[in-house]
Amino acid sequence: MVELGIGAGQIGLAAAALGTSSVVQVDRSPAAFEWATHNANMNGLADRVEPRLGLAGAVVDEAERFAVVVADPPYIATAETDRFPDDPMTAIDGGDDGMVVVRDFLLSARRHLSPGGCVILQVAGSGQINSVDQWLGEAGAPDLEVVESRSYGADRALARLMAP
Repeated sequence: MVELGIGAGQIGLAAAALGTSSVVQVDRSPAAFEWATHNANMNGLADRVEPRLGLAGAVVDEAERFAVVVADPPYIATAETDRFPDDPMTAIDGGDDGMVVVRDFLLSARRHLSPGGCVILQVAGSGQINSVDQWLGEAGAPDLEVVESRSYGADRALARLMAP
């Protein structure tokens, strides 16, 4: 499994603790990398979790493939980030429409997805799931399709994506 956009690392750490596979965690933020590393050490999971600092294209080898890609990108539109004054801007700013980093993460996710694997994507709600679904039909988008989605209120949704 690879987790893109790790924050403090809790999703990957939970997967490592509950599963049998190792987890690669990727984030461009030095603070996120440090927190994820610290939390893996504090929870006795350092041997099963490998945090990597940088963008996926730079720190995940082109040949690496994963059965599960968890993508938790920044998805708040730039104009709305002031609603979250306690969050680091790099952790929440998803660009003008909130989807710029989501699209980048999905492109990276597809490059590293094993045949038959899935992408679990977290976004800001069903509206962003619909935006992802529309974008996936456009030229230049990865060959993924939304096969399942779940909304958790107006501000949170998960989607499972697979290659057709």
